[in-house]
Amino acid sequence: MNPQLPPVAPEVAAAAVEVLTSRLRKKLDASIETYVAAPVTVEGAVRRVRCGEDAEVVLTPGPSGAVTDAEQAVCSCLLAPRCLHRAAVLGACPVADAETAVAQEGEPPAQNTVEADVGVSGVDTSVASPQSGPTDAQLAAARSLWAAASAVLAAGVPAAGAVAQAEVLRASHTARLAGLHRAEAAALRVVRGVRGARSRSDGHRLAGLVADLRELLLTTSLLAAADPAPALVGTARRAYRPEGSLRVHGVCREPVISATGYGGVVTHLIADDGRWFSVADVKPGGVARARGAAKATVAPGSGSLDHAGLSRGGLLISGATLSSDGRLGAGKGVRATPVPGLSWTSGPLAALFARPLSEAVAARLGNAPVSDPEEAERTDGELIGCDLVIVGVVDHHLLAQELSAGRPDMDGLLIRLLPSNGHPDLAHTANLRRLASRPGLRLRVVGRLDPDRAATLRPLAVAPLPDETTATLRLPTEWLGHADLGYDRIEGIHLPPADALPETPGLLALPPDPVAEAPLWRLRRLVEVAVSGGRRAAAEPARDGDRSGAVVALRRAGFRTAADLSHGLASEADRRSRDVFGRTEEADPEGYARAWLAAAVYLAGTERALVRATWQPPDTN
Repeated sequence: MNPQLPPVAPEVAAAAVEVLTSRLRKKLDASIETYVAAPVTVEGAVRRVRCGEDAEVVLTPGPSGAVTDAEQAVCSCLLAPRCLHRAAVLGACPVADAETAVAQEGEPPAQNTVEADVGVSGVDTSVASPQSGPTDAQLAAARSLWAAASAVLAAGVPAAGAVAQAEVLRASHTARLAGLHRAEAAALRVVRGVRGARSRSDGHRLAGLVADLRELLLTTSLLAAADPAPALVGTARRAYRPEGSLRVHGVCREPVISATGYGGVVTHLIADDGRWFSVADVKPGGVARARGAAKATVAPGSGSLDHAGLSRGGLLISGATLSSDGRLGAGKGVRATPVPGLSWTSGPLAALFARPLSEAVAARLGNAPVSDPEEAERTDGELIGCDLVIVGVVDHHLLAQELSAGRPDMDGLLIRLLPSNGHPDLAHTANLRRLASRPGLRLRVVGRLDPDRAATLRPLAVAPLPDETTATLRLPTEWLGHADLGYDRIEGIHLPPADALPETPGLLALPPDPVAEAPLWRLRRLVEVAVSGGRRAAAEPARDGDRSGAVVALRRAGFRTAADLSHGLASEADRRSRDVFGRTEEADPEGYARAWLAAAVYLAGTERALVRATWQPPDTN
């Protein structure tokens, strides 16, 4: 997408495609590619795109910064508004979230844009969910969205052009009107993922598109079957509820960079009762904004405290407003006073490190395919604390071992450490390299669990290990006890000499990784090929008689269900019926979508179970 163009509401983009003639629709994808790279003239909030010698498209966003009405997109050609220029320019714009179009007053925009650009669906209980099952309107909207998503899946990324995307956008708007907010959020993520894949965007991940498409098909299929679970309906947007008075303590700050050009910082906080909170400052600007926001002024405060100070201090808040995922608001009635922070060895921060890793991880790893994304977002904000000893680097993997009370030093759980963000302009990767240079180093780590990798933690901050004088970090006094790995750079002076560290037993190989070693990669490849290449690509194993031996390999390894699902998906992809005259009829996309969804749900659930097993302590494996 063209980052200079404003986001467009889904219904506006879909309506622009719907009014085109069939001849113009065939030219739409090529025209969008042209206007993605076209120069944009900026005049205040107005954006102008020149479309040849005789036409110009003018976009005038509303107060929310998005084009939310058809009248805000005007073309000067004679065919307007049913013209190719207007539809193509709107197709080159980013897709706006529903929250952007209906932004409420009273909360700072930066807090609302975090939700839209980090890929979070709405998470507040401000809209009551039905307890007796979906309404007739919701059933119809779910079936429509299921059909549109099934068509995209059958077509695959190369053939899922602007017309197919417009059908999903139109159906997502219908879902929003019917109150199906979870399905709508998943549909918008699918459209963004398809666009990213087609444009070969740097931020695109095929695994992310597969997960979003699985979420959309699973949610709409359950809704269409009149499943009464309120979590399937979701909620409209992050509204902030009154929370009264709060005292929170800074834990660490984390740089945020989104694939849509937003950047900023999130500071993680904890209360005396162990509840997690956060304060965010995310705006357009990418990595430059993320680096500059390190010392940006904290919104809920007196203006004298920045994020660097908050991550090492605290706040006493009166009239606090809070979203259900722990995001602190900054409305007019919020008053916040800076207070001294706590060290990682006292109060609720000390309790964070008293829990064994296996127990902390078990509470956060749910059943991936059917888990509520709102609940998953809440638990994702709860960081994990642990005491570790650096073991060393094996095959470009940094390994560390858990240090637990009452257990010998080198008898704990062996885990992998990966950068929270690998962007070269951030300090995560360089800091992990520094830590890797000191095998035997003991330290405290606060980080985020990686739910898709075997026993992997992504550290956000580190601190010296208490009661350790030689084999731990030596941080500057002004850092107040910990280093934020995304911002603070650890230098050689902050590490003990290598000869002062105890020896660690060398590892000749990585610990077992059942996710990578299991033959489930054969089913994963088929599931991903079905998305990236479409139905025809998924049918290849059935056409060549499973020449690669995927089904046989899965069955021999004991994954019989995976083998059956792989065979069933390929067979359904290759299924063709004929009419009474022997002519090939158009394949049923919904039957193929059901077969793909069954394989994708099984794969996600099985891989999640394998990941959970890698977090068990050694004496229980």
